Amino acid sequence: TAFEMGFLLYLPFVLVDLLCASILTAMGMVMMPPTMISTPLKILLFVMVDGWALLVRSLVASFG
Repeated sequence: TAFEMGFLLYLPFVLVDLLCASILTAMGMVMMPPTMISTPLKILLFVMVDGWALLVRSLVASFG
């Protein structure tokens, strides 16, 4: 259960990283690190989907 939760939490963040990196590369901004753009987007995504509540709910449900 823990591996599944970790994977499902990690997957959207990897997709945001890949998307930012490919967009920056396509725009020709190869020297700019993608983490400068993707980190605020990841935090915004986590807050918008109410990540802490989903994480705690999944943890509690896994013990019940």
